Amino acid sequence: MGITDNPQLDPRALKATSVKAEDPATPGSEPSTLKITAASSDPKMFTLPWEKPLATWPPELLVNLPRGISRHIVRFVHVGDEVYAMKEITRTVAEREYELLRQLQKLNLPTVQPIAVVTGRHDDSGEPLEAILVTKHLRFSMPYRALFARTLRPDTAERLIDALAVLMVRLHLAGFYWGDVSLSNVLFLKDADAFSAFLVDAETGDLQIELTSGQREYDIDLARTNIIGELMDLSSGELLPPDVDEISIGNRLVDRYHSLWSALTDTDNFSPNEMWKIEKRVNRLNELGFDVDELEMKTAEDGKRVLVRPRVVDAGYANRKLLRLTGLDVQENQARRLLNDLDAYRASSWRDGEDLEIVATDWMREVFEPTVRMIPREYRSQIEPAQFFHEVLDHRWYMAEKAGHDVPMAEAVQSYIKNVLPQYQLDTKTVNELNADADAGVVDDEYTYDDASNNSEHTAPATAHDDGYNPEDDPDAAVWAH
Repeated sequence: MGITDNPQLDPRALKATSVKAEDPATPGSEPSTLKITAASSDPKMFTLPWEKPLATWPPELLVNLPRGISRHIVRFVHVGDEVYAMKEITRTVAEREYELLRQLQKLNLPTVQPIAVVTGRHDDSGEPLEAILVTKHLRFSMPYRALFARTLRPDTAERLIDALAVLMVRLHLAGFYWGDVSLSNVLFLKDADAFSAFLVDAETGDLQIELTSGQREYDIDLARTNIIGELMDLSSGELLPPDVDEISIGNRLVDRYHSLWSALTDTDNFSPNEMWKIEKRVNRLNELGFDVDELEMKTAEDGKRVLVRPRVVDAGYANRKLLRLTGLDVQENQARRLLNDLDAYRASSWRDGEDLEIVATDWMREVFEPTVRMIPREYRSQIEPAQFFHEVLDHRWYMAEKAGHDVPMAEAVQSYIKNVLPQYQLDTKTVNELNADADAGVVDDEYTYDDASNNSEHTAPATAHDDGYNPEDDPDAAVWAH
């Protein structure tokens, strides 16, 4: 049976599984045999059915996790004990995105982890198939549509936007021009009462030494436009609370981005006897979750003022402190909450004068570990231990407030598991509906990339910014080989 005979496959998925004639005379054409380029070897990778289009891989290999909307066929696949995301895409794009993701990982930026690029794929009749980019599934993460499929707080959209603003600032500080910012190209992790955002799609990106203000503003403007459209789509599907103003949320991203960018990059100007303001500035950045590794200080031209600007900032202030004390590597807001509980434990046990590392060891053994061990097995792939601990603390506080007295931790955990934790599960029907929507966004790669330059509908609109920058006119903004 051919792939077109399978009635369960979306026709758009079949169309996107490009089978192209191979021209041996073309420089850089597909390898004639299977080639897996990876940072580390995994023999199990060779056992996968690379000779089949990704849309037709057998169900026993697949993991039914919610997928985000993508232009390409994407599937989650079991490879040994790991779950990998497979994206079928043209070879040039796959190789470039793999290398770009590796560079971003080396800069400790929040992205999915690239695993491999698989090229030289051919079907049973010898016809070439598209390459596959392999990335590691980000545990506990969700695409934005899956988050809205759950019962969430009314301010969920605002919290997602705040996380995206932080991600954009971090990427821009590192010199990464995104070129296709949207909620669909991001995965979200719960981070205490907030979210953390991770870049999942870098197809249109470019890593430079430093971005111009025009490049940054283009990303911001595109993000605003895309987000408003995505939220309107959610609203039409009745997944968005009726009182959410999509345009206001889009504008919020712009405001949050500029506010954070200003806090991280602006130059302070004060007199030599006000040097205490340096510490105030550093403390403010620490509160925002950033470490200051280097400050640039110089005297103004009049010799009476000192100019101070952070030169090197690095996210993860609370994360690194908690990691140093406990070995726990968690999200920034989770780390802040756990550190607060550690401080409360230290005070309640009258150990303020004791070495914090020793207290942290006891807190791990007596408080944190017994609590997270109570996570039911069926939920251990649904919620991070640190997030579970944070939410149990919140639940315990509400229980105590209602009861008028303190509530034992074990009682709070049991109540949380019974009354709150079930909200984390997405039933199979919901996941299938989300994945059907995701596949509905698939388009033919050859049309998307090879014909884009000749089709005005696929050309990014010109934007009027202070320096007149337009990525379509900049050969360094997003370089593609056609």
